Amino acid sequence: MKIELGENRYGKAENRVVRITREQGTHHILDLNVSVQFSGDFADTHLTGSNAKVLPTDTQKNTVFAFAQKYPAMEPEAFGLKLCEHFLDTQTHVTRAEVRLEQYLWDRILVDGKPHPRAFQKNTSLTRTARVVMDRTANGGKEAFVSSGVEDLVILKTSDSEFTGFIKDHYTTLPEATDRIMATQVTAKWRHDSHDVAVLSKKDFAKSFTKATEKMLATFAEHYSLSLQQTLFEMGKAMITEQPDICSVRMSLPNKHHFLVDLSPFGQENKSEVFIAADRPYGLIEAVVNRDDAPDAGFIWPAW
Repeated sequence: MKIELGENRYGKAENRVVRITREQGTHHILDLNVSVQFSGDFADTHLTGSNAKVLPTDTQKNTVFAFAQKYPAMEPEAFGLKLCEHFLDTQTHVTRAEVRLEQYLWDRILVDGKPHPRAFQKNTSLTRTARVVMDRTANGGKEAFVSSGVEDLVILKTSDSEFTGFIKDHYTTLPEATDRIMATQVTAKWRHDSHDVAVLSKKDFAKSFTKATEKMLATFAEHYSLSLQQTLFEMGKAMITEQPDICSVRMSLPNKHHFLVDLSPFGQENKSEVFIAADRPYGLIEAVVNRDDAPDAGFIWPAW
């Protein structure tokens, strides 16, 4: 029996970096959690213990902080592209560099109705995410795969949602609902179709992110829902339709149930006014919405 080394990679996870850009009295915050992973020729360190091809993870961490100073106030996707390109340029035995980023947002505190230039409060409504994967090509060049996204985005609407016509068997107790609260906590990732590093480096990721999230939220609000599955598809479809260079949207939507409370024991009628918010168990709806000609060679979605 022969024992062989399988797929492997290594890197420095969760580098927390806060970059303050000072601009004529007005300050800007870039608050990131950055994880780096390398794939390539690392068999020796596993099989013989030789570290001749190992760039220490501590060096990767230092590079993240150094680049945060070198490239101020960048969008997370653009920052990930800079890091990946640097690592492939300097580490010839690395065949794939991957950078995953989470951006924590800060809003300016209002003073007398005006945004303060140097005081902030943390925006907890969502976490912005990005993922950059950069590979070497057979001709010695590079190609990149970039996705953007959100996590922890909790949304709810109090009407325009129903759930009827489902299978009923011996164990079914759920009544049909023709007007219900629909709530979820969105995890969404959307992929940009270009693989060209030069093209991606010039892309306005801030504008794209704003348009994508606004369209996702507007669709959730305005779409009359027959199921959370249907709404998920319509949200992804609307995002791709508005921005054709988004080629794929992957969403995970837990159903945050709100059940009507029975107030009849107290002689009260509950006219869809009082609910109990149940945190578990919950339905979990997940799907990918693709543009039919989406380029996907070389791209691997991360775990849901």
